[in-house]
Amino acid sequence: MKFRELYFCPFYLLFSFLKFFILAKMLPMRFFSFFLFFCNFIFAQTQYPKDYFRPPLDIPMQLSGNFGELRSNHFHAGFDLKTNQREGLTVYAVADGYVSRIKISTFGNGKCIYITHPNGYTTVYGHLQTAVGPIQEYIQKTHYSKKSFEIEMFPKPDELPVTKGQIIALSGNTGSSEGPHLHFEFRDTKTEFVINPMFFGFDQYVKDNKKPSISGLFVYPMDSTTVNQSKQPVLLNLSLQEDGTYLAGKVKANGKIGFGINAFDFDDVSENRNGVFNVTGFLNGDPKYSYQFNTYSFDEMRFINAFIDYPRYKKTGQRIQKLFMKTPFALSIIKTDSLNGIIPVEPNLASAYRIEVSDYFGNLNSVTVPIEYDSEAPLINAEPIISNYFVEHNKDSNFEKDNMSVFFPSGTFYEDFNLNFDVKNNRIFIHEDIVPVHSNFTITIKDSTYSESLRDKVFIARLGGNSKSYNPTTRKEDVFTAKSKILGQYGLVLDTVAPVIKINKPIQDKWITGVKNIQFTIGDALSGIKSYNGYLNGNWILFEYDNKTRKITHIFDDQLLAEGANDLKIEVVDNVGNSAIFETHFFRSQQK
Repeated sequence: MKFRELYFCPFYLLFSFLKFFILAKMLPMRFFSFFLFFCNFIFAQTQYPKDYFRPPLDIPMQLSGNFGELRSNHFHAGFDLKTNQREGLTVYAVADGYVSRIKISTFGNGKCIYITHPNGYTTVYGHLQTAVGPIQEYIQKTHYSKKSFEIEMFPKPDELPVTKGQIIALSGNTGSSEGPHLHFEFRDTKTEFVINPMFFGFDQYVKDNKKPSISGLFVYPMDSTTVNQSKQPVLLNLSLQEDGTYLAGKVKANGKIGFGINAFDFDDVSENRNGVFNVTGFLNGDPKYSYQFNTYSFDEMRFINAFIDYPRYKKTGQRIQKLFMKTPFALSIIKTDSLNGIIPVEPNLASAYRIEVSDYFGNLNSVTVPIEYDSEAPLINAEPIISNYFVEHNKDSNFEKDNMSVFFPSGTFYEDFNLNFDVKNNRIFIHEDIVPVHSNFTITIKDSTYSESLRDKVFIARLGGNSKSYNPTTRKEDVFTAKSKILGQYGLVLDTVAPVIKINKPIQDKWITGVKNIQFTIGDALSGIKSYNGYLNGNWILFEYDNKTRKITHIFDDQLLAEGANDLKIEVVDNVGNSAIFETHFFRSQQK
């Protein structure tokens, strides 16, 4: 019986059976603690419908990304389904229901449709090229009524009903997609928790007989602990054993330690590095720390920055998944013991730590780490800490110098840390982006050097090299305020430069009968584009924006065009109010 199927067992019957054998001293207490540790994983799982939903595409299912995969600032919320490296594949409603939400955005999931089903679940279809039929008509009407490309709609249950197998859209590459594919996910309609699509029978469409790969194993010394004569994290050597498992190099330590792994999963079809389903750490056979990607809320997404070794990620791009918490955080997929996965190494006591990594199909890989006490002096000291302040994560903190300050509300950070703070050369230095931030902190800068007429063109920017990243900024007289979730250098930037508008193929005074669309490239070098609008003969028309190419495109509609002469106007405004206007005049015949 596979692990994921154990929740069908009668819980109380099995519990009573184990309790009887423990009381009778016929079963070791260690086995009972193991059982209790996994109760939440095994028995709290819902019995999801296995045959209710069909695939959203009619090609063989291949994953380019799976549920729980580690992404920037979030865990992946669903499946990324390959579309043969092209756009325009038909996308189907996976079951009866109604379109309950439509969101058109230049980032994130791009063009996205949500379908609510009568059995309590909602499915999501993202990065679409376009919707089709009544859904697209509804979207187009809303674009023009709101005079905006970026829109969000919540149709009523009787407005856009769909049936299982109905074509709802064509696949695309919109939003933050890095290539053509379909983002697909399940949510609990009531709680909006995302749920692993494998639970809904989608495992039958994926072939996976491969074990997950463990490509790196680190041991972390806590506080004053020394590990293998180092006070810095140590990468352990891994040796492949005859049974296919791994044996790590011996850990010699004194004090408290924790482990972290770099692990991936592969299926039988694609070569993509996907996320693993379950990881568990055992000390001498007892489970200490585990996580399983089954379901979680959007409020938990940013905890990924505490879940991984964030400093190493920012320095190397490598996401090491930690198997301990120095300071507990509320990520529901984690189950742990009272020490939060931290391992005490004591004299005269040798131990073995084993890490098991498995995918949804039960393919399992493991590594065993021998541990022994060692009091030898360190040869490698901890990295020097350059700081002049200390931040307690559960307390408000305010730091101020000259005309600049930063305020950290309680809960901004996951752990206490030593902060490097300074103000010089008209910049505020707020540590560096190697400490993860959970929620917004506030930067305030007072500066009276700008005239009143220019102050509305000034914003607080994050500064790095030659880059100046815009932060939405408010002003009260000569005091500027902005919020951010990234540590680093900040300062005031004046932006008086208008955006740029370039037409891809000039049409001035030309006949363009038969041309299907018109395209412009727009951009802004400093504060960034806030809005853009197109007008044909004085009437607003829809331009779609692709943030990857910075192009806006209008598809001509004969009903909006005049016979003969037409006037086109494009207006682009940046985030501090600078605007640019492009106007052209063309001719077109509507005669067939």
